[in-house]
This record gives sequence, structure tokens and C-alpha cells, in this order.
Amino acid sequence: MTVALYAGSFDPITKGHVDIIARAARQFDHLIVAIMENPEKHYFFDVDQRKAMILDSIHGLTNVSVMIGNGLTVEFAKAHGASVLIRGIRAVSDYEYEMQQAIANQSLDETIETFFLISRPQYSFLSSSIAKQIAYYGGDVSNLIPEAIMDRFMERMKRYKEAG
Repeated sequence: MTVALYAGSFDPITKGHVDIIARAARQFDHLIVAIMENPEKHYFFDVDQRKAMILDSIHGLTNVSVMIGNGLTVEFAKAHGASVLIRGIRAVSDYEYEMQQAIANQSLDETIETFFLISRPQYSFLSSSIAKQIAYYGGDVSNLIPEAIMDRFMERMKRYKEAG
């Protein structure tokens, strides 16, 4: 059985993330979506909220699980039996960064491979940060954020704006 790991902060999950998850889930026996915590980052949603939003957004993908992790992604992958890391590439600028990460991960454990999935054109510009920025200024994010989490996302944005 081949287990793959798709790691990120998912703050929040976007339709681009969901597309990568669904496509990776078709290629591997099991896919772990890992919400990796970075103590140096400030998050819009806490880790439990992000996990719940991912689960709601991928409903029906029976070979996908969601976990919370920290530390080195390669070590997390090994600890959970994953031999493949999934990375999404949106544009050429992503490729350089992701290539550096893949080489660093390979130097840590050469038995873990990195698979790049090219994003669909409609998601090639999309990031969690872009979605938050568009929502903050009142733009329509219905084509960016999964419908299953839209109410939570918009409520959190409303509270964020009210807090100043």
C-alpha cells in the first residue's frame, strides 16, 4: 500500500487545495493531509478549526485522513508510513521553492519521493492569503473557498475586520 502525504498550513483550505487532494487521492492508496504547525506563524484559524474545515471540504474521499503535525515533514511522513510527499505547483515561482524543499527532503531521507501536481489554471493564482485578502476587501470568494466552509470563513473574516 502506498501512502502519500500532502502537508501545508491550510489556513484556510481553498478549492485549489481540495483539487490537489482529490487528484492525489486517485493516485495513491491512502493520502494523509497534514496540517503542519509552525510556531513562528500567526494563523487565521486555529488548528482544530482548520482540521474540521478540511474534513468538511473533502467529504466523500474515503482514502484520505487529516492529521496535525509539527517538525520536519519528512520525519512526520516516516512516522506515519508515507513514502511520497505531494506538492502543488501553481506557477514557475512555486517550482523553484518546491524544488529546493524536495532536494532538502531527499537529503534527509532518499526513500521518500516528492510528486508535483500542477494546479489547474483556475487555481494557478490561488493561495489562502489571496483568498483572505480578497474577502477582507469585500470581494467574491465563492470560486476560491469550498462551499462547505464558506459560512465559517466569512464569519471569521467579519470578526477579524471588526476587531481591527
